[in-house]
Amino acid sequence: MSTEHKQVDYIRNVALVGVSFPTYSPSHHPNNPQGSGQIGKHMLKHLLAGGKHTVTVLTRSDSKASFPSDANLKVAKVDYSSEESLVSALRGNDFLIITLSVVAPPTQHGEIVAAAAKAGVHCIMPNYYGFGLGERSGKLTSDPLLSSFGRFLADVKKHEELHYVALCCGFWYEFSLAMGEPWYGFDVKNRTATFYDEGTRKINTTTWEQCGRAVAALLALPVPKQEGGKLAVQDWENQGLHVSSFLISQRDMLDSLNRVLGTTDKDWTITYEKVGERYKKGMEELQSGNRTGFAKAMYARLFFESGEGDYETGHELDNGKLGLPKEDLDEATKKAVEMVEGGFGYH
Repeated sequence: MSTEHKQVDYIRNVALVGVSFPTYSPSHHPNNPQGSGQIGKHMLKHLLAGGKHTVTVLTRSDSKASFPSDANLKVAKVDYSSEESLVSALRGNDFLIITLSVVAPPTQHGEIVAAAAKAGVHCIMPNYYGFGLGERSGKLTSDPLLSSFGRFLADVKKHEELHYVALCCGFWYEFSLAMGEPWYGFDVKNRTATFYDEGTRKINTTTWEQCGRAVAALLALPVPKQEGGKLAVQDWENQGLHVSSFLISQRDMLDSLNRVLGTTDKDWTITYEKVGERYKKGMEELQSGNRTGFAKAMYARLFFESGEGDYETGHELDNGKLGLPKEDLDEATKKAVEMVEGGFGYH
């Protein structure tokens, strides 16, 4: 039987699964096409900076990872195969954030959620980190590749005592730009670019830093509904938290790269590919065992003419509600370039 949940006025205790502090190396491979796990590092940074929460990071019992020295940070070493170990680590927390790599065992997310329910956690940010929810998702919920994102929400919905807030952030900008051609179409190191169609279709994309700010800002709010229109965590209960850094096209990305690198289009080898053909090619590669096909198809799908990659136009982002800053595109691009220069990406 699940532990009885008590409503809290403010979230004080936050558990975080999947934090990593990677160096930029070729180990960032296509089995992890959206860099899940690394986002936890940025969430932890901003949660600790706010000073409003005690954060418990769950890590494997044999992990050698080191973490920042902070009075509000606890590290709990757990056996992920043991429900008892997970429940013990999660007990006393009000909110759980899950950030897992796609190479994590397929049952692991559901097992962590079930343990959270038994531990008395009230709300979970599942391992979603994708496109918009509700009417913003369009045909993506039935796409054979992207419909799998919904299973993370389904894991939470199985437990009626649990609630969720899904962070809808699109693809992570600096990661996606730095990873290589199968992602945003750019090989920064070798100065090649593949434009989907004409390269002018805009999608929403978000930096790791903006995601971290968004989570910290959300969890700093009171939990129960407030009078007078004041914001509360419950305003997003069982919904998507839609944030974004930029609504941009591949053309915008290349323009930014040119400004940062001091290059022009003449310094790049630019090719064009029909986005539908690229998606099909990616799916065929995936089915043949080539894991880069996963990234190629997934990224191409968000650039379809049907427009699901743009979850901002015609809707309201939550950036303003959370007080998120307007970011500088070239600064974000510069970070991606520095990542590439440091060895980040698929090789």
